[in-house]
Amino acid sequence: MKKVFLGIIAASLLVACNSNSAKTNQASNTDTVGSAATKAGATVANVPAGDLPAMKFEHETHDFGKIKGGDLVHYDFKFTNTGKSPLIITNATATCGCTKPEFPKTPVAPGASDVIKVTFNSAGKMGLQDKQITITANTNPAETRVHLIGDVTNPTSN
Repeated sequence: MKKVFLGIIAASLLVACNSNSAKTNQASNTDTVGSAATKAGATVANVPAGDLPAMKFEHETHDFGKIKGGDLVHYDFKFTNTGKSPLIITNATATCGCTKPEFPKTPVAPGASDVIKVTFNSAGKMGLQDKQITITANTNPAETRVHLIGDVTNPTSN
């Protein structure tokens, strides 16, 4: 699996380099990401900014409404790679240990969709909760944020 993943990255870089060499006769005012720049832990070699992957979420915020204390709730943040190269997510973290994001471990092709699955454990929480999930990927900017919101109530109340 590791070899396949590295092969995809190498192929993406080769395609990007070949496409850039074909563009050398164009005007030099195209925004590019420098060869020393890193995005999400992977080096991006002179890829025009417009050719980078991009995450477009169906909804950037989800409100669970009222949640009883102790309940586990789940939500899938659906996104599409609206960029021109494979999207590679390297990490997804939440603002506290009560929120667990799961992200795709394989590249998401341009035009393809996938989900960030998030579970919120309301045990020990009370009142309005706003949990931020930060997704790190080979996009520009490298971090994208989504939110889960809910009002945790006493487990014995209606």
